[in-house]
Order: sequence, then structure tokens, then C-alpha cells
Amino acid sequence: MKPNKFLGQNFLNSKKIIADIIKAADLQPDDVVLEVGPGKGILTEALLEVVPKGRVIAVEKDAWLVEFLRGKFPGAKNLEIIHDDILKFNFPRYALHVPRYTIVANIPYYITSHFLRKFLESDYQPSKMVLMLQKEVAERITAKDKKESILSISVKAYGKPKIIKKVLARYFSPAPKVDSAILLIDNISKKLFKEMAAEKFVSLKTGIKGNLTETKFLGPIEARFFSLIKQGFSQKRKMLKNNLKLLDIECLTKCGVAENARAENLTMENWRCLAQVF
Repeated sequence: MKPNKFLGQNFLNSKKIIADIIKAADLQPDDVVLEVGPGKGILTEALLEVVPKGRVIAVEKDAWLVEFLRGKFPGAKNLEIIHDDILKFNFPRYALHVPRYTIVANIPYYITSHFLRKFLESDYQPSKMVLMLQKEVAERITAKDKKESILSISVKAYGKPKIIKKVLARYFSPAPKVDSAILLIDNISKKLFKEMAAEKFVSLKTGIKGNLTETKFLGPIEARFFSLIKQGFSQKRKMLKNNLKLLDIECLTKCGVAENARAENLTMENWRCLAQVF
């Protein structure tokens, strides 16, 4: 039995790239790490060395690789190998509601958007992610060409993305058809939506008592924010005012947005302002 070729596996084989990933993760000895797509364990081995007092939770979908990893690390007390689909991962079951945990992932590229949404929108967010992504996707997330997208805004609403390093296809086996990049998403939180929720309730003078950062308050704020983003990008070549069906551009002016701006021209702060105005 061999690794399932239909799961999109390309195994990283460069210790230099592994060292770059570890450096970007900036782990402490007692940290908790969720490793996604451990493959044959080259990164797992390095993680175990840097978090000797912590935990490495390695989630692998391929049954053959799960058995391979269990045979490779039979005595690792701080390693838990889980046979599961990361998109169906149960957070509370593995105590990932801790104040600090880091995701390190070499995921199949076709699940990137679903993966990001699951973890960034979750109530069990990591503090940071270090991801191996297709280079072009990493560049879209960071808006390297200075043009924002639904993807880039969706990530920046929760954290700060930064490309650490380009990774050539030859550093994988088998080599993929595209180059990759190490992407760091740091300072992950729901701070934006907590602030928006607090501002909303203060402005309405509702007199609501309790913690405005609770999920029951943040959920609707997040949903309305992303609904606005999707509407703004609904027809990419159209001006924003047309996509939003604005008869009056006063709200654009208030948020420092030009009348002829397209959605891709707006910054994160522009979107936050518009969400509050709307």
C-alpha cells in the first residue's frame, strides 16, 4: 500500500526549507502545534525538537501515511497522530481552545480557501499560521500587485499575512507543476469584529449588558461585513458605487474612497469604515 495519489500530496524534502518554516513559526518549548498534512514526517521531526514540553497534533487524511508516521515516531510522548480530514476537524476534542496554539500546514492546494475559512472564522482560532501555499495564491493573499481581492481581505480581516520565502517546485517529491511559498499569517484574532461590535452597540446606546465579544454578537457582525465585501467584488471591473448600488456617494467620501474606485483599490480600513456606515 502506498500514499493516496488522489489526495494531492507533494512531500517536502528540503531541510533548509523546514528550517525556514520553523523559524517563521517562532515556537516556544511548551507551545501547542497543529500540524496539517505531516506526510512522511520531515517537518514533524523538527517540530518535536522545538516543542519538547508542548504538543504536536499531526492530522493526516491518508491512512497509509498515518501508519507510516506511527511507525516512525513510536516513542514520541508529545506527539498525537490523528487520522482525519482537517476540514472536519473537531476543535474541542483535542483541547485546541488553549490561549495559544500555532498551525503549521503543508496542505493540498485545492483546499486552501476552505481551510483558511474554517480556521480564521472559528471560535478556536490559532494565534498564527505558517502555511505552504501555491506561490500565486500567497501573492493574492498579500496583494503583491497592490490589488485586493475577496481572499486577501478575508485573511486580513483576521490577521497579518506575509510571504516568508518562495519555494521552488524541485524541493518537493514528486515535484508539483507550480512553485510554492511559505506564508505567515500572524496576530490572528477577531479584534476587528470585536471593535466593530463595541462601536455598534455604543452608537445605538442599546443598554445591552454583558460581553460584546461573545460569538452571539460577533457572528452577525462578521456575516454583514463579508456580505458587503462580496457585493463590492460582485463585478470586478465595475466601480464600487455601482456594485453597491449607491445613489449617494457620501458614504464613500466619508470613508476616504474615491467615487471611481473599484473594490480592489480599497484598503482594510476603507472596508471597515464602509461596514460601519452601512
